[in-house]
Amino acid sequence: MVTQQDFDALRLELSVKAKNGVDFITAATLLWAAIAGIWTLPYSVPQKALFTFIIGGAMLPLAWLFSKVYKTTWTIKNNPLDPLGLWLNFAQLFYFPFLIFVYIKAPQYFIMSYGIITGAHFFPYAWFYNQKAYAVWAGLIAFGCMFIGLRVSVDNLYLIPAFVAVSLLALIGVLLFAHQRSKASYSPAALELS
Repeated sequence: MVTQQDFDALRLELSVKAKNGVDFITAATLLWAAIAGIWTLPYSVPQKALFTFIIGGAMLPLAWLFSKVYKTTWTIKNNPLDPLGLWLNFAQLFYFPFLIFVYIKAPQYFIMSYGIITGAHFFPYAWFYNQKAYAVWAGLIAFGCMFIGLRVSVDNLYLIPAFVAVSLLALIGVLLFAHQRSKASYSPAALELS
């Protein structure tokens, strides 16, 4: 039987070896900064939304590049929780029909919806990496995007992706600090499951 202590040891290994997913957060920060730039361009709202979809395709290659910079491990073979990280990431894709609906029916709310989905999808990573910062930032980003989206004019929608980028940048700092604390308490011997 797997105990809570066993789960905690497995999550600590994920936290340390994957550095709390900071490679993905860094890639997302750059993409959201680029998206903010897109939303300042003199194109129509649907065109900006389309460019936002297109640029999102750079997420995995950028995350892979940052995994080399941060020296993170993407696959931890002997950790049974490892595949869950991929499943949690793919779960975000099932929100895309909603994004497509918004893109077609109300494109002025597209970037707000995309920001909300991005923020909200971080919530389960609070458990996965045992990092409460993910839960806090999930709420901060989701509600922040909604608040900005309901208050700004169409000409100022760039504030939403700018907010997401700044929020993610702050999350990187928190996750790197948390990684240092996790690394200090990590012991591979603790992974010997009973």
